[in-house]
Amino acid sequence: MPLASHAAPFARLALANITREYPNFPAHLVAAPDEDTRPSTLHPAFYGAYDWHSSVHMHWLLVRLLRRYGGTPALPGTAPFTAVLDRHLSTGHIAAEAAYLLDRPSFERPYGWAWLLALAAECRAHGGEPGARWAAALAPGVAAVDRLLADWLPKATYPVRHGNHPNSAFALGLALDSGELSPATDRAVRDRLLAWFADDHDAPAHWEPSGQDFLSPALTEADAVRRVLEPERFASWLDRFLPALGTGAPCPPLDVPVVSDHTDPQIGHLLGLALSRAAALRSLAAALPDGPVRARLAGAADAHLAAGLPAVERGDFTTDHWLATFAVLALDPEPGTGR
Repeated sequence: MPLASHAAPFARLALANITREYPNFPAHLVAAPDEDTRPSTLHPAFYGAYDWHSSVHMHWLLVRLLRRYGGTPALPGTAPFTAVLDRHLSTGHIAAEAAYLLDRPSFERPYGWAWLLALAAECRAHGGEPGARWAAALAPGVAAVDRLLADWLPKATYPVRHGNHPNSAFALGLALDSGELSPATDRAVRDRLLAWFADDHDAPAHWEPSGQDFLSPALTEADAVRRVLEPERFASWLDRFLPALGTGAPCPPLDVPVVSDHTDPQIGHLLGLALSRAAALRSLAAALPDGPVRARLAGAADAHLAAGLPAVERGDFTTDHWLATFAVLALDPEPGTGR
């Protein structure tokens, strides 16, 4: 399923979302009765797409599509997209976003942080103008996240393992993939992932999925460990962590989730679960040698992608404001990272 065929509609979807201020679900603690809590006041760059993290990763989606297909028949007209990105990713707007993050060290920790790093990396990869301009503007945000991560990781004794936004493994894996971390923080992330997960075995995969998951706790953890272990060590770790993969026994994270109500914002998370699983399964398969486990993972990835992709553009804001990002993670992995 090539991404090129989705480039134009996904770009239009991203543009519509990042410029749509309402409805909005702010994660802002109101400190005074006269505080101006309008989303565009609090977040001049990332006010749209329902919530802050979705706005950040829908910006990432738009830049990714421009980098891959801008100016080609798949995405011929780029001026409207570039104009909005120029307006949002300005020096002043990102400075305000960085200050907001530093003033509130637990805001969007760690999911939104990781997506900000991913956005900066995508702008840098875009190259030339305007990518270099956007990347330069995002530098204070990157520095803020690096500082916040460096301060938080020594205190993060335990990982968050459930399948929603605070999941530790997904965010730290995405942060590593970005290449935007300072060497010291990159090392701290790798060390923390190993401290949390290196000794894990016999994951309770039969508990999956939970009713509001958009990430698989087991697959997301495995995908993070993939990034910090050499291939042979990782293959051995995965065999201990999910032994059912090698024995051929049932393994629930490989089964496509049942979504009973696509319009319910929480049940609808399971649509994202299908797509995020597809991305993780593809990455895990690519990290393993040829054989039945790799084939089983690849087959499950295809089944999850086929189930989740039709839900990306439904005209329902509860899913349209975020699902396309996860579709692109599954459709367009970056060489060497799985992302």
